Amino acid sequence: MAWRSVQKSQPERTVEKYLKDRIENLGGICWKFTSPGNTGVPDRCIEINGLHCYVETKRPKGGRLSDMQRWRIKQLRLQGAKVYVLKNFEEIDWLITHIMKGELPGEYTYNEI
Repeated sequence: MAWRSVQKSQPERTVEKYLKDRIENLGGICWKFTSPGNTGVPDRCIEINGLHCYVETKRPKGGRLSDMQRWRIKQLRLQGAKVYVLKNFEEIDWLITHIMKGELPGEYTYNEI
């Protein structure tokens, strides 16, 4: 019998889908962001009501940023971009609450960066 991992928390794709669904339900765009030849870019590029930001999603327990992801986030922030690292539904709801007020909050990331 093969070894099987037991997932005790939501997988990252569940968190990412929740973000996508919430943004699209508000009439926004939540594109999957890939940049060929550039590893470590955030998962999602969000446009909604004139607001623009990037979001890297992580699974709630054990999700960690790679060194390259940290570097890409730093690069984007140095250019004035808003970048968020969100790891659960509550953090996504926090961002959505601010978006619904027509604002992007200051940088938020869990204690890893």
